[in-house]
Amino acid sequence: MLKVKIVMTAEQKQEFKQIIEDQIQTLSSEIEEIRSAIYPAKGEGTSDKVAHISFKQEQSIHFQRYEEATKRLNRLKHAYLKIDTPEYGICKECEEDIPLERLKLVPESVYCVACMNELGL
Repeated sequence: MLKVKIVMTAEQKQEFKQIIEDQIQTLSSEIEEIRSAIYPAKGEGTSDKVAHISFKQEQSIHFQRYEEATKRLNRLKHAYLKIDTPEYGICKECEEDIPLERLKLVPESVYCVACMNELGL
């Protein structure tokens, strides 16, 4: 069976670049907010033991969010660099086109939904 690859138009590429830029901007702001929660300003600590334990638990949760957000930010930046290459929008596993609607929602996608499910991602 002959595989037909969808070639993105210049307008579509520009649209995806804008989507990625917007998501990078939003995520960068979120990362700064999370960073502020992880490392509060001097003098915002607590001497109450229970409050300190609660703060440490919250700090751990914020750190996990920070790690995930930073990883996604890196994936978005990588996608932005790849958008003008033939690789963008092609599944790394099956080499089929990733649907444009999926890329609009998750522009850093490197797998189609079927392969993600098959790979357990």
